[in-house]
Amino acid sequence: MNIYIYRRYDIDWIRVIVLGVLIFYHAWASFMPFAKSIFMPQNEDFLIPMGILMSLINIWRIPILFMISGMGIFFAMQSRNWKQMVNDRIKRIFLPMLFGFLFIGPLTAFFGMLFYDEELAWYPSLFHLWFLLNIWIYFCVLLPLFLYLQNRPNNFLFTKLQSIISLRFGIYIFALPFLIEALVIDPQDYPSYATTLHGWVLGLICFTCGFIFVSLKDYFWNALEKIKNFTLVVAFSLYIYRLLTMELWAPSIFIAFESFNWMIAILGYSAKYLNQPSKRLGYLSAAVYPIYILHFPIQYFFSLYILPLPTSAFIKFILLVLCVFGVSFTIYESMIKRANWLRPLFGMKLKGK
Repeated sequence: MNIYIYRRYDIDWIRVIVLGVLIFYHAWASFMPFAKSIFMPQNEDFLIPMGILMSLINIWRIPILFMISGMGIFFAMQSRNWKQMVNDRIKRIFLPMLFGFLFIGPLTAFFGMLFYDEELAWYPSLFHLWFLLNIWIYFCVLLPLFLYLQNRPNNFLFTKLQSIISLRFGIYIFALPFLIEALVIDPQDYPSYATTLHGWVLGLICFTCGFIFVSLKDYFWNALEKIKNFTLVVAFSLYIYRLLTMELWAPSIFIAFESFNWMIAILGYSAKYLNQPSKRLGYLSAAVYPIYILHFPIQYFFSLYILPLPTSAFIKFILLVLCVFGVSFTIYESMIKRANWLRPLFGMKLKGK
């Protein structure tokens, strides 16, 4: 039996990197004109040039997170029955989501009210953990289908897809649902994922594709190896064209196709270079989820003191990132990691289990 059936280190690395990038992204958002409209602390001066890089990341940062979540369901199902799967997802997804809704989100909002000098209140909210609700619903809805497919690995769908992706450009068949979603829903702002119909449908597509990808086993990984260079060239070319001719704006179907190519390229290069164990990965894989859950109220708190400083926006951005990562890691190391009663609230297993 191939080892990747139970675990792939490249997928763990993607998860670590994407959640880490999201923390940087959230810090950067406080230095953009749209920050106040999404109730984030907003600096007076902006870091517009960083938007050039962020517009590249923005179109795949959340979709690939949903995609690797679907992959994770496949791996978890290899050693669990359906009851164990439900129990595992309750601990991993639902409990941190509930804790975030009742405490992390309200604490974040509280600091936001302080920043904008609004009347203080404490109200339940998911804030940056909105995607956990999506993943929980996708899991509950799709588990029967995933179990059916798992018990019939030689089903017609998988057999046909294995034949198609064995072709040189066959993997592009999976681009079709992304393009159809972009055409039908036609979101005005493609990276607006949170609590939008576009975000829900796109997340469902990515989650399902992730599960199907790894279900195809070596057919999928071999297809990635053959196509990774091509998809990287396509993705980067589309981005440069968007940058030079459309000032980074583009029709939804254009961005959907660019996003798909970025995700396939990332999966392909990760499979080639990151699919190996390491002590660093072991530590970061355990730490990144609790740190991501925790970082948002910490960012809002330090924004109260850093954003008013009489210095450049870039210096304040660096200070904010250092404080967020530094304090988040400190709390993780000193409290969350060591306290058994805290670990489940942040999606971690109890020590000794």
